[in-house]
Amino acid sequence: MPTLHVEIVTAERQVYADDVDVVIAPGIEGELGILPHHAPLLTALTYGELRTRKGNQEQSFAIGGGFLEVRPDKVVILADSAERAEEIDMARAETARRQAEERLAQRQADIDVARAQASMERALMRLRVAERMRRRRGGGPPPGAQA
Repeated sequence: MPTLHVEIVTAERQVYADDVDVVIAPGIEGELGILPHHAPLLTALTYGELRTRKGNQEQSFAIGGGFLEVRPDKVVILADSAERAEEIDMARAETARRQAEERLAQRQADIDVARAQASMERALMRLRVAERMRRRRGGGPPPGAQA
């Protein structure tokens, strides 16, 4: 079966590079599924989960916007930010979510609402990606969650 070579890069590092069967990315108009031999494409990405599948294995990444380019021989994701699901510090993401929520609840004149909402969206996306990976790998509920 043919595969795609995928590279996920940010300004700081190459996050991932491998040959995969499919790429599922958070496009600005919805999820995109990219299979081998896909037509050339360039599109913007939004905050969300990017997934790759290779056989029965799936990798998840928290993507903070950027661009996806489909070339004849590979897919390149130039992300504003990208983290593997297993790299996400859930406690730190939860703290960021809580802080953004508090800033939005206060609605003081000096608060940048758009920035606080973006922080909240980033934190929630990171938590969703990390939690989804935990469930796939058979992890229990996060600490402090009621079963």
